[in-house]
Amino acid sequence: MLGPESKSVVKAREILVSVEMLLHILAAILLLIGCLMIFYYATLNLLTPNRSAVFNLINDVLLALIILELLWTVIRFLKKQKFIIAPFLAIGIIAAVRRILLIEAQTSFMDHVPHDKLIELALSTLIIITLMVAYYLSVKAQKIDVE
Repeated sequence: MLGPESKSVVKAREILVSVEMLLHILAAILLLIGCLMIFYYATLNLLTPNRSAVFNLINDVLLALIILELLWTVIRFLKKQKFIIAPFLAIGIIAAVRRILLIEAQTSFMDHVPHDKLIELALSTLIIITLMVAYYLSVKAQKIDVE
């Protein structure tokens, strides 16, 4: 038989929730610091304008976007807003685009593109299309949920 919660259980739950919030705040701060460091190194790529630096710049900026999407998700959690899947789909799309650009950078200096790289490009493209369809469906579902 379940009775009223004891004071010690309520207090323990409050402590755990407080610790969880502190850890989320710490995670948000670390994500922000990491993003600032990536932007710093991306800016350094502008000082040496060559082909490799451009690919590194794009790679860094896309990585920063992924981190910012994660940071936004943590902020939404801290604000106790409703969970939405769209940011995770956006992260997946950005990550797949980033991978495609990385493969392109690796193979741009080769005379012959290895077969495994072509398969990876095709799979990344398929992932992007799948995630875009999922994103579209999630936006449609949110509109239906609001109405």
